[in-house]
Amino acid sequence: MGTSVQVTPLCGVYNENPLCYLLSIDGFNFLVDCGWNDLFDPNLLQPLSKVTSTIDAVLLSHPDTIHLGALPYAMKQLGLSAPVYSTEPVYRLGLLTMYDHYLSRKQVSDFDLFTLDDIDAAFQTVTRLTYSQNYHFSGKGEGIVIAPHVAGHLLGGTAWKITKDGEDVIYAVDFNHRKERHLNGTVLESFVRPAVLITDAYNALSNQPSSRQRDKEFLDAILRTLRGDGNVLLPVDTAGRVLELILTLEQYWEEHHVSYPIYFLTYVASSTIDYVKSFLEWMSDSIAKSFEHTRDNAFILKHVTLLISKEELEKVPDGPKIVLASMASLEVGFSHDIFVEWATEAKNLVLFTERGQFATLARMLQADPPPKAVKVTIRKRVPLVGEELIAYEEEQSRIKKEEAIKASLSKEEDVKASQESDANVGDPMVIDSGNVPALSDGMVIHLC
Repeated sequence: MGTSVQVTPLCGVYNENPLCYLLSIDGFNFLVDCGWNDLFDPNLLQPLSKVTSTIDAVLLSHPDTIHLGALPYAMKQLGLSAPVYSTEPVYRLGLLTMYDHYLSRKQVSDFDLFTLDDIDAAFQTVTRLTYSQNYHFSGKGEGIVIAPHVAGHLLGGTAWKITKDGEDVIYAVDFNHRKERHLNGTVLESFVRPAVLITDAYNALSNQPSSRQRDKEFLDAILRTLRGDGNVLLPVDTAGRVLELILTLEQYWEEHHVSYPIYFLTYVASSTIDYVKSFLEWMSDSIAKSFEHTRDNAFILKHVTLLISKEELEKVPDGPKIVLASMASLEVGFSHDIFVEWATEAKNLVLFTERGQFATLARMLQADPPPKAVKVTIRKRVPLVGEELIAYEEEQSRIKKEEAIKASLSKEEDVKASQESDANVGDPMVIDSGNVPALSDGMVIHLC
């Protein structure tokens, strides 16, 4: 009797939505990827919410929001409690990616879909595997073996091989055949006649230029802007494709003795590069061999300065510069703020290196032809004062009193139920974080 395999797309089919699939193998349910987009719309997760209680294991393929962005929310709000599996880089860089998104959102709004603690709790459930390492399930999953293999798109990115009774199921999305500066190409061709192949067609119709031509156009556009006394903004992800961009700039600056400053700006830039420096065994053969023979680490950066706040950027000397800033979508984060400041001057350049997520500002700007003007919402958090502050404090006081009453009633019920005179149920801790509503104003930016 053959193995029963059922695939149910929960998100990420027939459109550009984030990736999330239910894969059932002889009744053992895998959640393969748990993605969200930069808009963090809970409505996208409604199909996931209906099946979280049935999930036996979660497999993560890449360390970006499209593949794992919903994991903290799903565990906090949707009842997902299954163990999670990924490579070490996907675990580490995915964690930093979620930190960066949370901190970027929290700076401009009362973002409450998940917290830093929720992120930590979600990633504490992750079991980390090395490439080609077989992991054998027991109990309900007896006989099922999973193994991560190189996908070639992001550091630690995975094509999952899932085997039962000699039949292979391959999950390979966002893979890359080409060898790059910091990554080897995918090993997808090594899988022989799998029973099921789950893949994507996101770039199927894209005309991909050669790496040499792509790099030349990329560097020419940057240098032309810098020599014209302009600044260059590269909206980037937190810890994904930005690594290839950093190495491209580092290598060119070193070989051609270019002196224009380069800055990598995210809330977790320093931590990101610190971790990446320790992941050389996950990178391309050329990087690993270089380190083995010369002890040179490609990510000990000589020309890229790491920044973790806008204040640090504002202190750098005036003059043409390159800033790689998150988020790639331009929805929030440092890239959004810098775009607002720089977009009105024709000498500056906003250079996109990947297709923007659907319905984001980045995607809007990439339209052909591009818009002559766009409306951008500027948000920031400001302290409450006067009557607004008084009203807020009164509301917090009311909430605390209600919580105290509920706790007291709960305590009485517990005492009656247990008949234990020493029952001691304390009032819940109420943390007044001083969060205030975000103020927002619409702003029309005319693009030069």
